[in-house]
Amino acid sequence: MKAISVLGSTGSIGTQTLEIVDDFPDQFRVVALSAGRNLSLLVSQIQRHRPDVVALADPALLAELKDRLMDLPADTRPEPLPQLVGGPEGLDVVASWDSADLVVTGIVGCAGLLPTLAAIRAGKDLAVANKETLIAAGPVVLPELKKSGSRLLPADSEHSAIFQCLQGTPWSDTARLSTGVPTPGLRRIQLTASGGAFRDWSAADLEKATVADATSHPNWSMGKKITVDSASLMNKGLEVIEAHYLFGLDYDHIEIVIHPQSIIHSMVELADSSVLAQLGWPDMKLPILYCMSWPSRLETPWRRLDLTEVGQLSFRAPDPAKYPCMDLAYAAGRAGGTMPAVLNAANEEAVAQFLEEKIHFLDIPKMIEGACEQHKADLAANPCLDDVLAVDQWARQAVREQVKRGTTRLSSASMAA
Repeated sequence: MKAISVLGSTGSIGTQTLEIVDDFPDQFRVVALSAGRNLSLLVSQIQRHRPDVVALADPALLAELKDRLMDLPADTRPEPLPQLVGGPEGLDVVASWDSADLVVTGIVGCAGLLPTLAAIRAGKDLAVANKETLIAAGPVVLPELKKSGSRLLPADSEHSAIFQCLQGTPWSDTARLSTGVPTPGLRRIQLTASGGAFRDWSAADLEKATVADATSHPNWSMGKKITVDSASLMNKGLEVIEAHYLFGLDYDHIEIVIHPQSIIHSMVELADSSVLAQLGWPDMKLPILYCMSWPSRLETPWRRLDLTEVGQLSFRAPDPAKYPCMDLAYAAGRAGGTMPAVLNAANEEAVAQFLEEKIHFLDIPKMIEGACEQHKADLAANPCLDDVLAVDQWARQAVREQVKRGTTRLSSASMAA
């Protein structure tokens, strides 16, 4: 039985992970949980899974959590109560919990980076749904992985598809994820994208785009931020950077293709020109399960894919005029160093400003490009963790200043200092 620690247990990735544990009680057990502010859901998770330790991002909520647990009926109250810890140190405790075999990282943003590094330094295998681990901090994370021997398994559908396609190739016997070394026998990666809310809009029509439009995904039910990223194709641009770090392929050999049906989750072309694809209904539980069960596969009762029901699979190249964020991501990836961290943070802040209706949808790439341009003179080619965290904060402030003052330029070096 594999012992699981879940970072971000009340979020989408966390709740689906715990559903999988419920589906396979003879395969997995929960030993550690961390959460944000949803105490009601967390209490029910503690009742159900009885972890050894629980962390809250906000330590001020620990007393309330303890009170809620103590107020439970005696027959449903965990005995003994789990160890309760809080703040960044508490998240690190959950991430590095001694009995955990696998850490599922579902905390979004740079808040998830530090506990992810704690898990790596503790030698834990990770199922990674936190993009910042590699996008913002790839140059920091790769040496830590080599040092600890941790295995980083992709829990998002696209990189899981690539990972699955490579099983049984020479790579699966000779290479490891996230070493920065090119994957043997891999010629090309094709990341499939639904095209998002605006896939059937013209570039000119985007002038009329509203928040409601951008947050209405045609295929998936997701949070607002990731749905906007899908509409701008920034989600796929970020995945290009992540694929570069995971599989060691250069940016000229990582492509994006629009696939409206979201049935093929990504494809790889091997050295002999064979193309392998992983197919399935749009469901995040499958890639999460594969991380949890790897290298085995478990029999599931889930709905089987019926291609006659799908009817057709279609593909087209993304339009750079409609998706300028895509080219910004490629440029940031090629620049390397701290530039992807700036891209990621600037995007997060720009999307937040858009969701608050302070800027238009078309302003998102303008804000990101402005921050990246400002950062060029201050780019650190071989950043340490402090560099990454500093430019993350700087980029967010740079976008806020652009929103307030338009063309105002900030010095990222002075802000980082």
